[in-house]
Amino acid sequence: MSAARAGSPWLPSAPCTPHPCARHHGPAVARSRAVGRLLAGLLAVLAGVLLAPLTGLLGRAARASLTRLWCRAVLRAFGVRIRVVGAPAGGPQLVVANHISWLDIPLVAAVLPGRMLAKSEIRRWPVLGPVAARGGTLFVERDRLRALPGTVRALAGALAAGSRVVVFPEGSTWCGRAQGTFRPAAFQAALDAGVAVQPVRLTYRPTGPAAFVGDDPLAASLWRIATAGGLTAEIRVLPRIPAGRHRDRRALARAAQTAVAAASAVLPEPAAPQPAGPGRTARGRPAPGTAGPGGSSHGTAAPRRAVPQTAVASDSAKRPSSSVHQRASSSPATASSARTPS
Repeated sequence: MSAARAGSPWLPSAPCTPHPCARHHGPAVARSRAVGRLLAGLLAVLAGVLLAPLTGLLGRAARASLTRLWCRAVLRAFGVRIRVVGAPAGGPQLVVANHISWLDIPLVAAVLPGRMLAKSEIRRWPVLGPVAARGGTLFVERDRLRALPGTVRALAGALAAGSRVVVFPEGSTWCGRAQGTFRPAAFQAALDAGVAVQPVRLTYRPTGPAAFVGDDPLAASLWRIATAGGLTAEIRVLPRIPAGRHRDRRALARAAQTAVAAASAVLPEPAAPQPAGPGRTARGRPAPGTAGPGGSSHGTAAPRRAVPQTAVASDSAKRPSSSVHQRASSSPATASSARTPS
């Protein structure tokens, strides 16, 4: 699953790899606390799996409310804080977001629950496959171009029936420091159904721990998230693109991609803890009565300004030779990041 198969060169891929893209340089929690988070997160997921069949007896609004609560519980159990910017709108819409991690799925569903588009392999997964199918997941056979028109018709039918559909049009995970190209196929479904497109920008701070890229094992990703200190997930709901504004799926995809790339990330990277020393507490803060970095004697440091991070939204971001990751590391990055639903 970590690389484009031979004979399918059209499948999207990213230059991101677990090393160095997913490395965590910030503070980490204690091992005992990380184990607790991991167990709590897995139990939250299991509880949702066991209770999922009962939700079929509920109406659409009640299922959506329970989905939001469950997804928020899963994220919080893993120690992930949620920050929502913007007001989600109701009604049928095609939700499109950048793709960084398996966390993207519960993060989007916690705010904009809907029918997810996932790769067909997930249907055959034990336990989670049947649950995904029962929850209304739409599946795409990524290796078969001939199956794509049928997938677009299924998406359009779901939208026309009043459902919210969630798609990650990059078709591959990126680490969050750059962004892939939005593939236009899913946008045709929005045009056919006459519904608006809802762009969403996902950002994780710190950047590395959440990334699920390349040949990164799921177990390693789970542990990295559980041990990360102060991990915050931001979902930024951007202005909707009304139906009819673009009559061509490629133009619509470009407009959505530009909107997501232009959304600035406002969460600052957490500061690394400073060692205790003369005039400092064990947490690295100036001791009472000592001068901070700004010369103040009130025991508080001068506030640091958050530096916005600009996403790369051009086709060149998918070429390893010109990637920001290749400039940071000389190791080859040929493995695809197509690890989560596209």
